[in-house]
Amino acid sequence: MSRADRRRWKSAKTVADLGELMARWLEGEIAFRPGYQPRFGPDEETEHLVPTLAALCRAGYVTAQSQYGFVGTRAEGLWWEQRAAVELVVTDLKLFHRLVDAAYAAGLSVRINDYRPDGGVQEEPVVATTRDGEAMTAFGGRISRAYMAIHWPGLDRDLFCEVSTGTYVSIIAPEYGTPGERLWVVLDFLTGQRRHDPADRWASSTQPTGPACG
Repeated sequence: MSRADRRRWKSAKTVADLGELMARWLEGEIAFRPGYQPRFGPDEETEHLVPTLAALCRAGYVTAQSQYGFVGTRAEGLWWEQRAAVELVVTDLKLFHRLVDAAYAAGLSVRINDYRPDGGVQEEPVVATTRDGEAMTAFGGRISRAYMAIHWPGLDRDLFCEVSTGTYVSIIAPEYGTPGERLWVVLDFLTGQRRHDPADRWASSTQPTGPACG
């Protein structure tokens, strides 16, 4: 990471500052981000997720990791099944409930791992990718303090404390493959990326308000 970029990330003082920098990294305006190899940005196959992820970051949800839905044979000749999924850091309780309520109302899987001093919810991970039937990746599950330090290096001390003691919410499509890409549509309506369409039950400026449980 260049000195200029290191200073840029170090200068972020709030979650909003961090979200803006993450959005700009996703969009290719910034070459580096904490926890990633230099000049190692989003993969080409996930470019279609960038507008959704950037909007989430600018809405107060900082994305930690994500993947698209896929089913098929890859270069090595093995069969892969992958669920669309995203993990977000949420530090605002109101935003947390909007996200979780919308996800549950859409029938998506949710895993909550809460690191607030008065929290304590630690839900088990969901397998999100398999290769020839063997589990390869999962979303959710407890994050170690050591991993937090690896994932968010170089941040302002107070900001690091805030994101490392926030609530990590993983949203996972229950379906493997492209049907699970509906996840991004739900999130786009949450952030206002998509607008009202009478033919689409999710196309509403009023967010679902069901209970945050499931």
